[in-house]
Amino acid sequence: MAALPTAELSRKRGPLYQQLASVLSGAIQQGDLAIGDELPKEAEIAGKYSVSLITVRQALRDLESAGLIRKRSAKPAVVTGVGADNNLNWSFQNFTDMAMFTKDARLEVLDYERSDNVILQERFGLPAGVKGYRLRSILHGPGGRRTRVTTYFPPEIGSSLKKSDFKDTLIFRTVQNRLGIEVSVANVVIRADIADAEMAADLNIPAGSAALVVEMLFETDDQKKIEYTVAEHPNEQFRITYKASSAGP
Repeated sequence: MAALPTAELSRKRGPLYQQLASVLSGAIQQGDLAIGDELPKEAEIAGKYSVSLITVRQALRDLESAGLIRKRSAKPAVVTGVGADNNLNWSFQNFTDMAMFTKDARLEVLDYERSDNVILQERFGLPAGVKGYRLRSILHGPGGRRTRVTTYFPPEIGSSLKKSDFKDTLIFRTVQNRLGIEVSVANVVIRADIADAEMAADLNIPAGSAALVVEMLFETDDQKKIEYTVAEHPNEQFRITYKASSAGP
């Protein structure tokens, strides 16, 4: 019977069953739980993560719907798949899923400097000539995956941070931990792009290759914009799924 990964679940980070499903899905995707492995009994899973049996059963239903496990009557569930084409799959529902995306990754910081890039004016409403801050980094993932990450901060946020602060693979988490600012919302835009020579070199892909770009504008509860991040990925290594609700307006 396979050993489960260690993780701390918290209601502050969203529904517990989604967090548990993300933890188990990540273990399957990374190969820690292999095809054919039996999961522990539901009661054991509940005890390990300090959640209810209802939470465990909902998480397992989600994993079964995704084709990752098969539930069995009177027997523990068994791992049946690792996702389509073994591509990286981001089940994009909450900040916990962002954390799963950067599991076992490493952030290489290239530079951190003041900037008057037009993006700062557009995203934070800065007057022309007023400088914010720009962080350039590369996220190195398992299997040689690379993501180019460019992050912008308004002056009042950026001036309180320095290059050596950025050790966490989730940059918004650095803002939270270093400055005590609670991020509550991420506004996300996904678009396709074509890698120019610079992007191709950073991502280790041929120039002209397809890339998938994820833009994230992070805000506090009172809609204060604190960070704008652009993450550029090789297209063939990235897949996103959404959970749509059938509830009406």
